[in-house]
Amino acid sequence: MEKREIEMIGRATGKQAGFVRELGLLDSTMIVAGSMIGSGIFIVSADIARQVGSPGWLLVVWIVTGLLTLVAAVSYGELAAMMPRAGGQYVYLREAFSPLWGFLYGWTLFLVIQTGTIAAVAIGFAKYLGELWPWVSEQNYVMAPVRITSGYAVSLSTAQLVAVLAIALLTWLNTRGLRLGKVIQNTFTIAKTGALLLLIGLGVAVARNPAALSANFTDLWTARGALQDVGGGLTAATLFGLFVAVCVAQTNSLFSADAWNNITFTAGEVKNPRRNIPLSLALGTFLVIGLYLLANVAYLLALPLSGDPVALAANPQTTDPLVRGIQHAASDRVATATAQVILPEYGAAVMAIAIMISTFGCANGLILAGARAYYAMARDGLFFQASGRLNAKHVPAWGLVIQGIWAAALVLPRTVLATNPDGQTRFGNLYNNLLTYVISAALVFYILTITGIFVLRVRRPAAHRPYRAFGYPLVPALYVAGASVILVMLFLYQAPTTWPGLGIVATGVPVYMLWRRGSTALAMEPADPTGDPD
Repeated sequence: MEKREIEMIGRATGKQAGFVRELGLLDSTMIVAGSMIGSGIFIVSADIARQVGSPGWLLVVWIVTGLLTLVAAVSYGELAAMMPRAGGQYVYLREAFSPLWGFLYGWTLFLVIQTGTIAAVAIGFAKYLGELWPWVSEQNYVMAPVRITSGYAVSLSTAQLVAVLAIALLTWLNTRGLRLGKVIQNTFTIAKTGALLLLIGLGVAVARNPAALSANFTDLWTARGALQDVGGGLTAATLFGLFVAVCVAQTNSLFSADAWNNITFTAGEVKNPRRNIPLSLALGTFLVIGLYLLANVAYLLALPLSGDPVALAANPQTTDPLVRGIQHAASDRVATATAQVILPEYGAAVMAIAIMISTFGCANGLILAGARAYYAMARDGLFFQASGRLNAKHVPAWGLVIQGIWAAALVLPRTVLATNPDGQTRFGNLYNNLLTYVISAALVFYILTITGIFVLRVRRPAAHRPYRAFGYPLVPALYVAGASVILVMLFLYQAPTTWPGLGIVATGVPVYMLWRRGSTALAMEPADPTGDPD
């Protein structure tokens, strides 16, 4: 159908066909920022501190992450302005390379990247709810773990139940229309941004500790504390080991800063997308990266990096955040330890509420955006056909439902970790393993997408580009080079957790062949029937 025919049908039926462009610049920026800020920034600095071993290099890791993320975001702006259609990165890879590459990204997104992150964030929400309501716990079972194999089990704890219910609630709310979804997103993103700013402000003004200041800032660069093996027996104690550690640490910091690209999935619903998507990518990522750097400065002002090793060795069970420090923060909860320095009696509870707000808003952004990528895939005949249709509220309801079912399913499988001396078996979560595996694969797709800018400049030199990648060709090329170096280090020194990611991606090849053979693209229905995105 032509655009005019669709508009005539819409007027005749009294309804607007297709997506509704309801996302302004603020809404789009809130999706970028809200999808990025989950629970990672409150936790992963402990692991990074063990990997790099010094306050200065902890900050360098976050600076590298910030530069990579900002460069990627401002580079993606060119693709988003050039192709402002639902599907985002899936569309860019399809157009720059081939439908297979687009599908492999979309398949990995559905199988693990988006749904696994939704599962992880939902469990994070449940865990922090458990800080306030102890009934919610990963050890309080509705259905005790049932072994499937020696290494895997399935269970339903009260924490898992809360996570599944949170996914179900947010999925249902997003089927009720974009307007409701964006209100939830804006409300929770503003709230958690405010909470993070409050933590930073109080960390700098109130929690500043003389012992931490002396330990961290009089010697920024010397490795200290228990250094983590980052692969091949290397630690940050040597120069090359430090280089590898900075690269390996990116798996934590980049994951915490990921999902900034989610706004591109919703391009069909953004007002004036050729302007607002590039702007929201730049504004949202700049805001979050700034907050992340300041949060780490606040941690270093409040807590010594390695704590007090002598006191900790004498009393390993101590809960004193100054004794444990950043490297040994209880359950790696560095933000909670900082809050306890500010409010010794109430810090843990206040931080639990803040992180619940953060994770709930993050899950909403991921759920809202992800279904739009599957919509675009279904339009090409490469996903469940029902996902390529919009409901009466102009949203891909079946895409939301299918995503929600799979994300909830990923909450249930457990990994068998070890048996404690008391005979109790410890369990992990399968999605944690899957997400670890695909971090390298996600980086591959980011590199390919940035490379797609160069490819499309050659293939489509006359294409309308209202926004051009900042610093082209040097800045995008630096991203490709820097991200590629990190990727090589991961494959060389973290092989057990990186090569399986390529295996997960490779499962999409036979699925692509089967879908291509058995499905028909919805060619008679335009992917963006709302009209010219300009």
